[in-house]
Amino acid sequence: MRRLVILLILYAVMRGVFELASASAGTPTLMLFGFLILGAYSVGELVKPLGIPKIVGYMAAGILFGPSALAYVSKPALAELTPVSNLAIALIAFLAGAELQWSEIRQRGVAILKMMSAELLLCFVGVAGTLALLRGQLPLLAQAPAAEVFAFSLLFAAVAVVHSPAATIALLSESKANGPVARYTLGVVLVMDVAVVLIFTAVLSSARALVPPSGGGGGVQVGTVLWEIGGAVLVGGVLGAAVSLYLRFISRELMILALLVALLGAELARVLHVETLLTLLVAGFVTENAGGGRGENFRHAMERAAAPIFVVFFALSGARIDPLAVLPLWTIVVPIVLVRIVAIWGGIQLGGRWAKLDPAIHRHAWYGLVSQAGVAFGLAAVVADVYPARGETLRALLLATIAINQTIGPILFRFGLQRAGELNAESPSTPLQQIQTHNAHP
Repeated sequence: MRRLVILLILYAVMRGVFELASASAGTPTLMLFGFLILGAYSVGELVKPLGIPKIVGYMAAGILFGPSALAYVSKPALAELTPVSNLAIALIAFLAGAELQWSEIRQRGVAILKMMSAELLLCFVGVAGTLALLRGQLPLLAQAPAAEVFAFSLLFAAVAVVHSPAATIALLSESKANGPVARYTLGVVLVMDVAVVLIFTAVLSSARALVPPSGGGGGVQVGTVLWEIGGAVLVGGVLGAAVSLYLRFISRELMILALLVALLGAELARVLHVETLLTLLVAGFVTENAGGGRGENFRHAMERAAAPIFVVFFALSGARIDPLAVLPLWTIVVPIVLVRIVAIWGGIQLGGRWAKLDPAIHRHAWYGLVSQAGVAFGLAAVVADVYPARGETLRALLLATIAINQTIGPILFRFGLQRAGELNAESPSTPLQQIQTHNAHP
């Protein structure tokens, strides 16, 4: 009840602010940022007693306050808040890399690769084939030559196979689950994140060769692709080594350092034209494994610093979803979502048996692989940028698919963890309680 009262007060305050702003230069972006932190967090707390993950509440708040509903967050405001999303993605990538411990890679790496490979193959082929079969219902592909159908189906599948490290890490942090299902699920998500970056880069280059974008520039630039990948590993390794040295010899003001590292890594990747996600992921991995035992403290500091940013990130992800835009595409979106879920389930079953894992692991791990979020949004935007005319239709279809997957994904993951018996009912429920618990048990 208290959360609902707070939300209503915020609503009343923002109504007044918007009335005043309509006669001036508009609502300040910083005020919107603060409103999204409080408003989205309140909605997340409201849905938690219903057994719904808080990140679904954050996204619901984004839809409610976004351009498709109350329009507190307009489309220009979404553009102005893009740096927040970019920072969140950088933090997610670093934290994802920091979750990869060398000892665990040696212990579980082969099994994770087998599960990921089987799931990736089935999901990629299944989604691409489904879109090709349903091309008659999509004006973009209805009368297109076979080469275009092939290229755009592969591009769509390269984005559709993406998972959500953000949703996975957020739900594991919220639930404090740390059993074998949680660890294998996280491992598959993180390894898939690296694989998808490589696959998408290769598929996009091939699509440019088959269907050159308007204005030319359709050649496959092998050197550029190699630099984006190899350069990211190099830059990320150097950044991670620098952070490791800081942790070994100074190790102070870690929360401030965490934000600076994410910002610096993202900016270095932009300036040097290397892959941002891979750069930060490598930096996180090196920091965790070369930090002289202090990488875990830095990771916890980054999680605390990132908490409000993640709330806004998921709210912005929700604000980008237009429920009305999903309805006209439901005859294509629903089959694709169902095929993707079945392919994920089948791939994890095959991969788990191939790796000779405990049946309980592959029976429950697939629940955590349905979610999609920031990386998928980013790749969809890249497709639209490369193909300005035709890519917009493809992006609308991708966003509709991502919207459904990101809504049901966290709910399924929580259900899977519950069935596996890995939910911790006594975990702290708020970021403040998590900070207090961490400080009390360093």
